[in-house]
Amino acid sequence: MSQCRELISEVFPHIDHEISDYVNSMLDDGHEDFETSDDLFDAIGVMLQQADESKTEDDIKEICDRLFSLLHQTSNGSSGGVNGHNKVLDAPLQMSKMAEGMVQQEDTSIWLVKRDNSSVVDQKKLEKADKMIQKKLDKREQSTMKKVDSTPEMATASQQINKRDVKMESSGTNKSYDVKLENIDVSYGDKVLLTGADLHLVFGRRYGFTGRNGLGKTTLLKMLSSRSLMIPSHITVLHVEQEVAGDDTPALQSVLECDEKREALLKEEKALNAKLSSSSPGQDNSLSTRLADVYKEMEAIEADKAPARAAMILNGLGFSSKDQARQTREFSGGWRMRLALARALFTRPDLLLLDEPTNMLDMKAIIWLENYLQTWPTTIFVVSHDRLFLDSVATDIIHLHSFKLDSYRGNYEVFHKTREERLKNQRKEYEAQKQYRDHIQVFIDRFRYNANRAAQVQSKLKLLEKLPELKPVEKESDVVLRFPECEKLSPPILQLDDLVFYYSKEKILFNKVCVNANMDSRICIVGDNGAGKTTLLKLLLGEIEPCSGHRHAHRNLRIGYFSQHHVDQLDLTLNSVQLLASRFPGSTSEVYRGKLGLFGVTGELSLRPVSSLSGGQKSRVAFAVMSMTNPNFFILDEPTNHLDMETIEALGDALNKFQGGVILVSHDERLIRKICKELWVVSGGIVTSLDGGIDEYKKLVQAELESN
Repeated sequence: MSQCRELISEVFPHIDHEISDYVNSMLDDGHEDFETSDDLFDAIGVMLQQADESKTEDDIKEICDRLFSLLHQTSNGSSGGVNGHNKVLDAPLQMSKMAEGMVQQEDTSIWLVKRDNSSVVDQKKLEKADKMIQKKLDKREQSTMKKVDSTPEMATASQQINKRDVKMESSGTNKSYDVKLENIDVSYGDKVLLTGADLHLVFGRRYGFTGRNGLGKTTLLKMLSSRSLMIPSHITVLHVEQEVAGDDTPALQSVLECDEKREALLKEEKALNAKLSSSSPGQDNSLSTRLADVYKEMEAIEADKAPARAAMILNGLGFSSKDQARQTREFSGGWRMRLALARALFTRPDLLLLDEPTNMLDMKAIIWLENYLQTWPTTIFVVSHDRLFLDSVATDIIHLHSFKLDSYRGNYEVFHKTREERLKNQRKEYEAQKQYRDHIQVFIDRFRYNANRAAQVQSKLKLLEKLPELKPVEKESDVVLRFPECEKLSPPILQLDDLVFYYSKEKILFNKVCVNANMDSRICIVGDNGAGKTTLLKLLLGEIEPCSGHRHAHRNLRIGYFSQHHVDQLDLTLNSVQLLASRFPGSTSEVYRGKLGLFGVTGELSLRPVSSLSGGQKSRVAFAVMSMTNPNFFILDEPTNHLDMETIEALGDALNKFQGGVILVSHDERLIRKICKELWVVSGGIVTSLDGGIDEYKKLVQAELESN
């Protein structure tokens, strides 16, 4: 440090003593904190400028550059002592004797060196310099905040980013495939979704993402996929949210084409072979060498096994060999979504984001997907409200509530038990703290005006002030759905006799079907996708006429129909109250709001545009629309799509209390077990009632999968 002192004395021969001491102390004590010469300039530049006002800012910066260089040359050259030198004492000194004046003032002991505290330095500038130094130190210790101004669908976010991670990202030295997001703030318009939340995803684990409808689960997935939240650039992310575009590409080829590296190598191989066949003998060597390299690369990625792997994935998701050869434009939207899922499974990204993947699948495909994902090698982050799916697939659960993300180890069943136990303990702790506070408060109130107890009261008041803030346990409100009462009808209610139906005579969809339902029926229809479940519902509704046979319905039968494509039937530009008024005019706003309130669409939520509602909230609005005519029979096609688990439980309770009959198509095993008394299996053009219920059907499906 002596070289720095000499430089300052040389450049500032008339420097004030106080300024010199301040600058030298900063160089002695804080030199390790200066990462650049700019940091040094921010710390002492103001003081050096005051020492010699004739020097410009550029002159001061140049001096700071020279000081910074000297600091780095001598940073390890001194330790302890005075002015960089150790002082050895001739004999031990007793501080008590020194304090009593036994050591004379003329003694040059380092323990008695005193400074003149009088200062002629501008104190405001000195304080400003200290603040700048502290700001620099805080900036190094803390992380920076990344603000995202424009993100998908009006959502905005900010997150805390560690400076070390930024350096590793810019230098390309970050090789970790873990995702670590800290202090995330997310909002959608003026609605806050997350505040100070942390999300840690360990590579290779499978995370189930749960929470109530409308809290922002899908929004967070979209932000991760768009990299609006900072994810290391070397981590590949894939979000299955859009169906595959329909064109002339066969389904199998559509899956293979998503492996860009394999496709590029195949094209290069084809081009090289074409050149070799037309080239002269002298040019063959370089082309042959490159072709050999291409074959090695293809062998390394197992390009020859790709078609078999793609076909296996498609088959598991319900695509027959004939379907795999069909062009993508021939498939419906639901099957194109399956195709998008197949492409994602084939690609194997480092982070796979899935949003309700079971919504588009039948029970056979769900069981296959559960088995397939259990051996998934990378990270999965999946939003799902299927408890049994999460029990089978998830290794961890991320729970969104109260604008925070809580992480739990284990599947959904473990999470549910752990959370209930945690809430129970929190309630106990809250009650104990409240009782302790009340006990102290009683003492304070009793002796507040007692002079003899004044000291004790003051002590209790201070103790009360020091206690942590008492916060009650936040309990999520219970979800309650209520269907309106209906009139009872005497049988027969609804039946199909010897029904035959087909779209073309070459392929008969139903042949001699005989089924019936009454007011206490709770029937679930299951079967493979494409077997005709939705067509059977339309025949029961009377929307399509049978080719032969008969449909019988009670003359006072009023059917409430819930379509799995209910969103397409809602006017997204209106709010929920306006939607009911447009469909069923003539009632007051209170009537419409009361009907919506039966399904949890209350307050401000009922006045928001339907387009801004989550999928589950739109489903609740559709339930309200369905109930406006007070139906006495429900036909429901996949009613649990987009509903959270609490709402599915509430739907099951409401259907059990409903006085009319119920027929539904669903793949949610928990709901089926909760309400259904009868199971209809649609397969091979016939409808059969399975005595063993859902357990018997699952055994049949599992046996079929194993045989394939």
